[in-house]
Amino acid sequence: MAKKNWPVYGEITGPIVMIGFGSIGRGTLPLIERHFKYDKSRFVIIDPHPEGDNAAIAERHGVRFIRQAITIDNYRQTLEPLLTEGGGQGFCVNLSVDTGSLDLIKFCREIGVLYIDTVVEPWLGFYFDSTKGNEERTNYALRETVRAEKRENPGGTTAVSCCGANPGMVSWFVKQGLVNLAGDLGMKFEEPGQDDQPGWAELMKKVGVKGVHIAERDTQRAKAPKPMGVFWNTWSVEGFISEGLQPAELGWGTHEKWMPENAKQHKKGCKAAIYIEQPGANTRVRTWCPTPGPQYGFLVTHNESISIADYFTARDKQGEPTFRPTCHYAYHPANDAVLSLHEMFGAAGKMQEKHHVLDENELVDGIDELGVLLYGHDKNAYWFGSQLSVEETREIAPYQNATGLQVTSAVLAGMVWALENPTAGIVEADEMDYRRCLEVQLPYLGPVKGYYTDWTPLNDRPGLFPEDIDESDPWQFRNVLVR
Repeated sequence: MAKKNWPVYGEITGPIVMIGFGSIGRGTLPLIERHFKYDKSRFVIIDPHPEGDNAAIAERHGVRFIRQAITIDNYRQTLEPLLTEGGGQGFCVNLSVDTGSLDLIKFCREIGVLYIDTVVEPWLGFYFDSTKGNEERTNYALRETVRAEKRENPGGTTAVSCCGANPGMVSWFVKQGLVNLAGDLGMKFEEPGQDDQPGWAELMKKVGVKGVHIAERDTQRAKAPKPMGVFWNTWSVEGFISEGLQPAELGWGTHEKWMPENAKQHKKGCKAAIYIEQPGANTRVRTWCPTPGPQYGFLVTHNESISIADYFTARDKQGEPTFRPTCHYAYHPANDAVLSLHEMFGAAGKMQEKHHVLDENELVDGIDELGVLLYGHDKNAYWFGSQLSVEETREIAPYQNATGLQVTSAVLAGMVWALENPTAGIVEADEMDYRRCLEVQLPYLGPVKGYYTDWTPLNDRPGLFPEDIDESDPWQFRNVLVR
């Protein structure tokens, strides 16, 4: 592990409670150690899983470990004494699955504790509840509950919602990429401030961006072949399967002329997105990343697909949208994860009983190339993002692969921002200071670069079969969706 004089960003004066100690929790722990002052005797990790060496890792780092699940019935009585012990302002770092983010946000703000998570997570059972309609199971619906709470109770103790790699970091990439693109187009503009949402929307409209792909390619390769009957992934298997079996969702741009027959619009809320009545991990789209070039990705639902489209919506005086970008995830996971998905859907969607996250020691090489593809403007398309390798990850941070470090470093950046802005209320990554957050995160992201491409979804089609496409506008979703 490379030695470096890492900056200390501030002091957490109260307890730290980390909920969840999977691959992301284990990777976040040493980053907290490096970059904050805190009372180690009041750092507690809570995780229910019996397998693995979680307790041993916690002991090695001198922090308490409690093997317990946080549930809707016990979260208050379990967390309150831990988060308030010894005075000061505590910090709740929620990196778990099956924990109700909204309830935890309300509770932490009620007792004056800072909070961060990487997803609007529901309580156990939500994702696979067959009594719920597809609209109820969307990330749109989950996000709307948090946005409603923000409207009803503005200001107050900071709670950072959905701040991992994506959602999270990619929202900062969109702003940086947009500024880069405007400069390269020779535009004269004044960069909008952190709180100037209309200014950012107008800038994207002026630049001519029609939409954004969260375009990712994970090329990390395992040393050994994947066995049958086991779901392999480079990050949380439970998290990936849960979101992959939600309906495909995307922010819906004002330039779109066509909608899939099985797509549905929302009647309430911000109305910035649509959902498709099929699982996101079984829905393919055409996209582009620098290393592979053109590729297929899965249209897996994510909070940023909705939040970015919502944030960059320009409106007239009556509040009606005059511009909105299309936005969605276009994810090509590691090949072993693709194979695992194929195996799962081939078994009628029944998930494998055994799950495994590939750690940095099981991988031979590869990168996680995660960025944003801003498309439809005068330069066609511009990808801006991180090209972090597992080899570099091994050198700079323990307990994680490249995918994990892109997430954990974003959690770190979100924690720094919250500590520096402790009374900002409930915020998403789009509403934070992107420059400050990237400043904290960049040392952990490997090469962060921008690439222009002349590729469009109309390129590289074999032309052997008739297709229902729109040749008048290459960047219509009609041309992006694989049908």
